[in-house]
Amino acid sequence: MSIVIAHEIIQSARMTAAELLQELALALFQREKLTTGHANRLAGMSQWQFQQLLGSRDIPIHYDIEDFEADLRTLEMSRGSESAGKELSCKLF
Repeated sequence: MSIVIAHEIIQSARMTAAELLQELALALFQREKLTTGHANRLAGMSQWQFQQLLGSRDIPIHYDIEDFEADLRTLEMSRGSESAGKELSCKLF
């Protein structure tokens, strides 16, 4: 799925496309609609960079078991055919 945002909207916001994606990722993360993993991908940033951005905005990181499990699923999907027949496991304490 693709979303097209008119150039005029980006210009009127006085932002680059990358800045707009970062703001969208921040807003969705803050509203707990995206995990950190999905939000940093939307923002086009590494996990570390996104966490730094969160810190610079004083946005707390909310990361619970559901987020962890969602990130594991994302990791499993990103491994694609390489992980065929392999299992990813993790113990929680």
